[in-house]
Amino acid sequence: MSKNINVQGVDISVLSDKKEEYISLTDMAKYKNRENMGLVISHWLSTRYTVEFLGCWERFNNPNFNLTEFSKVKNESGSNGFVLSAKQWIEKTNAIGITSKSGRYGGGTFAHSDIAFEFATWLSAEFKFYLIKEFQRLKTEEQKKLSLEWNLQRTISKVNYHIHTDAIKQHIIPPALTKEQINTVYASEADLLNVALFGKTALQWRKEKPKAKGNIRDDATLEQLVVLSNLESINALLIGQNLPQKERLLILNQTAITQLKSLLDNKQILKLK
Repeated sequence: MSKNINVQGVDISVLSDKKEEYISLTDMAKYKNRENMGLVISHWLSTRYTVEFLGCWERFNNPNFNLTEFSKVKNESGSNGFVLSAKQWIEKTNAIGITSKSGRYGGGTFAHSDIAFEFATWLSAEFKFYLIKEFQRLKTEEQKKLSLEWNLQRTISKVNYHIHTDAIKQHIIPPALTKEQINTVYASEADLLNVALFGKTALQWRKEKPKAKGNIRDDATLEQLVVLSNLESINALLIGQNLPQKERLLILNQTAITQLKSLLDNKQILKLK
């Protein structure tokens, strides 16, 4: 998954690889030279300090790191005329901390966040400071999103459990629809669900609320939307059993009554409001 952060006016891509993040060195290099980012990266890679740091990172994280080739690169680093590109580093040492991606969009040189922060140090202390701040903000936002999604799923799970346990307790549900409604043939399955849940068709709702925006389902409560989702699944099963519309309407209406009664007093649903 690709995301973006902005550091001192520079848009920087961040790629998520499982639980790790790789930051675009190509984008970061624009802070130094927008015309030749590859040269900036190469200059950084060619310093002895960088080679030693990369070697430490790879030995710690990469069981397939080529130590023999690394030793050769390390011995040559820092000497006059020594130049090392990202591609050369990857090919010679089988490195994984730095990757090179081709393509006009999303291509370039990426590095694990540990390494990217070292590159930022070489670029500018101020740039590194704001890079870390933006990266931390990105991670915080992601954690908040994951937390919200987890809480929502947990709440829905509790709601469904509550529906099922209450259904066991209830044995007799009085009919809510009139005989006329039950005997009416509805033109669409959508209106069948509307009558079962809301007690009226979409057209009847529109006549009652001519100035309302949206439709009958846009006007639904959270509880009604939860039940509607369940009714759609149940109706599909009933259709597969070749039950006539009249019988399905009765079943769906009784189901809607049961589930709505369960949800209206549900504390987990109330927390969502």
